[in-house]
Amino acid sequence: MTSEINRPRPSPRKPALTRDQLARALYGPALYYFAAVCETLSIRAAARQLNIASSAVNRQILQLEETIGGPLFERQGRTLRLLPMGEVLARHARMTLGDLEATAADMDAIQGLRRGLVRVASVESIASDLLPAVVAEFARRFPLIHVAVTVESSSRVTDLVARGDVEIGFTFNPPKQAHLSVAFARDLAIGAVVARDHPLAARPQLALADCLDYPLVLPAKGLSIRDALESAFAANGLAPRSFVEANLLRFMTSLALQGQFVAFQTRFGIARQLADGSLIFIPLAAAGLPADRLALVTRTDPTLRLAPAIFFDVSRQVLGELLPQA
Repeated sequence: MTSEINRPRPSPRKPALTRDQLARALYGPALYYFAAVCETLSIRAAARQLNIASSAVNRQILQLEETIGGPLFERQGRTLRLLPMGEVLARHARMTLGDLEATAADMDAIQGLRRGLVRVASVESIASDLLPAVVAEFARRFPLIHVAVTVESSSRVTDLVARGDVEIGFTFNPPKQAHLSVAFARDLAIGAVVARDHPLAARPQLALADCLDYPLVLPAKGLSIRDALESAFAANGLAPRSFVEANLLRFMTSLALQGQFVAFQTRFGIARQLADGSLIFIPLAAAGLPADRLALVTRTDPTLRLAPAIFFDVSRQVLGELLPQA
């Protein structure tokens, strides 16, 4: 018969099982066979599902019944029906195998972290100074994850995140968009940056008008600091007469190092030059000059995959340690 369990003649009742005996019975391979029979209520159907011989399934069920000391199924028409002992064991099987599947899913997720990809877009200054610390900490914890970093302008970073081309963005002054979520923000002061032998280098603070007496190098239009500077120039009734503009921090830094130019930056992206004294950062006292707001952005939906989500958490932690001020 398709669903019949071929039992031998009943043996005398056994004494109660010890916990070790019960554990071996309830956590061994027989539990998978029993669960399949519970699902299909047929030995042959369970065998097809497990891709093994019907006799092997029958043998496992019989061994389980022998160990437990009572029948688990009875034949009912063309199918099997769980007996009270079988009902108890079925509940155990559902809980145990459900926990096993959840554990396997978690372990698969960890395996995913070993093979995952994190796509990041960043503005140049953050990519130069802050992002390496984030990536280094992430690589220390998850050394086999591939991190792909793209360096773009502020507006381009937010566009890439909003479109889903990257999962995480490091940018300045992101616009309010339905698909963007700002998870971390810090206001960074904009200052004048000059070479150590520049005439302004000894000044503790500068007004924007002080800078106009010297050649300027300005960020290109569309960059966050350029927008802030134009707002401040307008608020103070000023207009630079002549200037060089560029969309690369490295170029602006190199030009300031030549000695005569005044550049405008936050402290990030020029940390090495500030540390060795080749460049001087001078705070600006200028009405209408907003701070440059560093932001860590993601899409509001969908939920981040595991590897980007872990990178996101590491980013917030490292940035919080490096930039603790409110």
